[in-house]
Amino acid sequence: MADGNENGNKQEPEKRSLLNQHTESHFTSGEIVRDIIIGVSDGLTVPFALAAGLSGANAPSSIVLTAGVAEVVAGAISMGLGGYLAAKSEADHYTRELKREQEEIISVPDAEAAEVAEILAQYGLEPNEYRPVVNALRKRPQAWLEFMMKFELGLEKPDPRRALQSALTIAVAYVLGGLVPLVPYMFIPRATDAMALSVVLTLIALLIFGYVKGHFTGSKPFQSALQTTFIGAIASAAAFGMAKAVQAK
Repeated sequence: MADGNENGNKQEPEKRSLLNQHTESHFTSGEIVRDIIIGVSDGLTVPFALAAGLSGANAPSSIVLTAGVAEVVAGAISMGLGGYLAAKSEADHYTRELKREQEEIISVPDAEAAEVAEILAQYGLEPNEYRPVVNALRKRPQAWLEFMMKFELGLEKPDPRRALQSALTIAVAYVLGGLVPLVPYMFIPRATDAMALSVVLTLIALLIFGYVKGHFTGSKPFQSALQTTFIGAIASAAAFGMAKAVQAK
């Protein structure tokens, strides 16, 4: 027994040394990037389509700008609130499942231990290999609970600040994206002339945004850039065409 402890004490410094030498560079800000993508993509396309539609109806730049800013503000609030409620729902769901799992560990520990064994067996561990792990977890209720939440239910503990962070990230990203197509209308009185520059600016912004989005999400950056730009162009063209059709009537 003393030899086992001695070997364990010798391995601990070696383990720390290996961990310090090996630094992994994984991307761990997926939720923030997702919120930015949601905000910017909608911010670029919706006000862009609105401005194009009003320009197609021969509205002056002042009207386009007023309507566009109003839409950006309303859209940012709506999108931010949606992000907040979605993150809050995830946190509430995690809390409910955590309580249910905790009750099951107390009331039916043998069944829960069997579930642990089944999970470990799915990774190719034999009974003689996973049995010590199961027994060790049964002695550590909190670790057991966290194990079941992650590996049985597939739920990660949410950041308590996640809901507010998501709301602010989406709202700010929406505003930044939404202002791009409206900038020309601030300086060019004639809406049709402003629209031409707005199209150029927005398409460039969509290309850049699509490329960056592809880079962070693991997609092909150039393909992502073209897809994002195509979707934005279709949205604005549809709004412009609809305005022209209504005006013709």
